[in-house]
Amino acid sequence: MKYYIIAGEASGDLHGSNLMKALYQEDASADIRFWGGDLMQKVGGTLVKHYRDLAFMGFAEVVMNLKTILNNIKICKRDIEKFKPDVIIFIDYPGFNMRIAQWAKKRGIKTHYYIAPQIWAWKENRIKAVKRDFDKLFVILPFEKEFFEVKHHFPVDFVGHPLIDAIHNRPKTDEATFKKENQLDEKPIIAILPGSRKQEIAKMLSVMLSIVDDFSEYQFVIAGAPSQDYHFYEQFLTNKNVKFISNKTYDLLSVATAALVTSGTATLETALFKVPEVVCYKGSWASYQIAKRIITLKYISLVNLIMDEEVVTELIQDKCNPKNLKTELSKLLETKYRKALLEKYEALEAKLGGEGASAKTAKLILNELR
Repeated sequence: MKYYIIAGEASGDLHGSNLMKALYQEDASADIRFWGGDLMQKVGGTLVKHYRDLAFMGFAEVVMNLKTILNNIKICKRDIEKFKPDVIIFIDYPGFNMRIAQWAKKRGIKTHYYIAPQIWAWKENRIKAVKRDFDKLFVILPFEKEFFEVKHHFPVDFVGHPLIDAIHNRPKTDEATFKKENQLDEKPIIAILPGSRKQEIAKMLSVMLSIVDDFSEYQFVIAGAPSQDYHFYEQFLTNKNVKFISNKTYDLLSVATAALVTSGTATLETALFKVPEVVCYKGSWASYQIAKRIITLKYISLVNLIMDEEVVTELIQDKCNPKNLKTELSKLLETKYRKALLEKYEALEAKLGGEGASAKTAKLILNELR
């Protein structure tokens, strides 16, 4: 079978790589062409375009880069026509993927969506396009099955969350070795996950690093995104208690005492590593004003959305300031608070459906094609 996979972000690259491994196991003759990143490239197949050339954050940035985005859509369509896949597998990244799906469906190409668009968060009217343009939908959050099937009468497959596999199947990190190899000292680690795009990294690090001197008994370690190089982060490394590592986020989380995390997939990753966290978000004034008028969710972090309660503290926009960060990080370092939070994390993992998401999805895709 010929598979065309489109992943437009770092998280999609991770899940795409695991799905590709499962597809190769299920289909020995699999021919895979994809938009993704380094992780997918290591598995095999042919990389068409790297996600670092696709990631535009916020309403304003999308408008500014509209010409580039439209050109990427043209390139993608031409490449699909030339490849003639048996199925296109879309991974998250809805702004781009739903445009391609509409075009592909009209041409009779099978369209499968793995990690469904979060229309339950905003743009719920996209359900019409989802029903029209996708043959199969594979969802990874437990509440999504009810959302699509009960509320919108569209059958979906709940496959469990692929992060569980990604975390459980990785080799154990030895803390002493990790610190030595990355030139860290012996102090306990506060991990800082500021995001993956330059715009959000710059905004988030400026506030996250403002409290470093209040926790001198800890070392703060920035998790560098694979899509950014070291030179971009240099401007933030002015405090001797702030360290930097690149492309080793999971190793960092496996040895961290606590974490400050920008809202996104990283909030769930941090929880699955059982690291107490504060969730932060601070966007541009214009983007925030627009977002708060169209997003009606109670929470912004996946941890709280899945549990339907405030398990982790969320500091959003004006609340994301040095005073509040200091208060909330101090709580995370208290034994009683940590114990209660870690118990909630165990319940969260149980709710996500266990291991095997990638394998289940690959089997379902192949069964549908056959």
